[in-house]
Amino acid sequence: MIISTDPSRLDIAMIHRFLSQHSTWALGIPRSTVETSIAHALCFGGYQDEGQIAFARVVSDYATFAYLMDVFVLPEHRGQGHSKVLIQAVIDHPQLQGLRRFMLASSNARGLYAGFGFTPLAKPEIIMEINRPNLYQK
Repeated sequence: MIISTDPSRLDIAMIHRFLSQHSTWALGIPRSTVETSIAHALCFGGYQDEGQIAFARVVSDYATFAYLMDVFVLPEHRGQGHSKVLIQAVIDHPQLQGLRRFMLASSNARGLYAGFGFTPLAKPEIIMEINRPNLYQK
């Protein structure tokens, strides 16, 4: 798998289809919202000969903080180590070095992320959120 951060290579239709129909976190998300989120993030595409098979998105100030989200490998390409290659590319990206905090939320791949140094919150009592998990579902 080849990793690229070139936004012109992203298969927006595939990304939207996966997020809106198959993710646990963005079911029903409108395509326009996906397009806006991609335009305002550092995006990583994973590619094989047949096209894009993986995606990850990072929102960051590139100095102190980053948030990793929308990470997926298409189901037919799972179990081949692609997620590790993708996350390693994110961790190694030059613009994401020296950050004080790098966060993510994961309900089903915590072991994957732990292998790259992510841990449960050190001080969960200081973290707050506004969470609208069903925002896109009608």
